[in-house]
Amino acid sequence: MKNDLNYAAIGMRVRAARKKKGMTQEELAGITELTVPYISNIENNHTKLSLVTIASIANALDTTVDALMYDNMHVLTSQYDADLKELVDDCSGKERKVILDMVRQLKASLREA
Repeated sequence: MKNDLNYAAIGMRVRAARKKKGMTQEELAGITELTVPYISNIENNHTKLSLVTIASIANALDTTVDALMYDNMHVLTSQYDADLKELVDDCSGKERKVILDMVRQLKASLREA
């Protein structure tokens, strides 16, 4: 079993959570006592972060470590479900139907491969 973490995905989630909260890198750095360049490096996959760092960032962003790392975990489907729901929350009925049709087609295609 490969134990490498997907730091790019973690960085993207940190950035998304920070922006969703309306926070700048400077503000996040101040709360977590990290530097702005280090926050930037995390978000751009130029550095690896420790468990202490990811916990500090999760706390500052009012989220969980699981939410920032879920695709690195074997069992966290509830976060996937939450992400999917968030993606379609602001969609119209027509948009939701198109997305649902596309997901069904994609799922069938993946299972054929």
